[in-house]
Amino acid sequence: MHVAELWRYPVKSLRGEQLDAVHVGEDGLAGDRLVHARESSGRVVTSRYRPGLLGLNGTLGPDGEPLIDGDPWTTAAALAKVRAVTAPDVELIRFHGVDHGQRYDVLPLTVLTDGMVKAVGVDHRRFRPNILIGGVEELAETRWPGSYLKIGDVLIGIRKRRSRCVMTTFDPDTLEQDPSVLKRVVSSFAGSVALDCWVEAPGRIAVGDPVEVVEVVSRVGG
Repeated sequence: MHVAELWRYPVKSLRGEQLDAVHVGEDGLAGDRLVHARESSGRVVTSRYRPGLLGLNGTLGPDGEPLIDGDPWTTAAALAKVRAVTAPDVELIRFHGVDHGQRYDVLPLTVLTDGMVKAVGVDHRRFRPNILIGGVEELAETRWPGSYLKIGDVLIGIRKRRSRCVMTTFDPDTLEQDPSVLKRVVSSFAGSVALDCWVEAPGRIAVGDPVEVVEVVSRVGG
């Protein structure tokens, strides 16, 4: 098994950017979900009910701050693009700290395997993984919760399978909705695809790095 792809999403619910290598810390991939859209009521805006956000590109600038379609997130141009697909009262806010339940919904890392992607039969980007692991048999990831992933010096704890929502029904390129995707996830995979994970030991990972599943922390290391 190996790291097949790495993805981060500098602005929550926007398209992400693919990476060759990245530092993984307690709060996930460096630069991941730094900024979010928030309504005047205080509710974080996501593409669950504002799918137009998926049509905007979130990347990280050379200064380490997010860009929205190439514009710094603090600019009027960036805000206008977000409001055009959400609501006039939306503001862009920077997260501080891990902030589980807002910044990450559940945990800082979403891990997906190519085996599960093959089993579901749709574009893996619909599931917005941070790490895509290659060389995995179809349903192996369903047996991994409670275990750890060892990638070099990095140790990732696997909490549970990730429940999926309506976001998976939108094509990542056209934004065309296909409700049958979520119906299939629910009927064939108990509503869960990919894994909710945390970082037990930080470090740097890169595409191509070997991945090992280990059962207990005591078995990790040399």
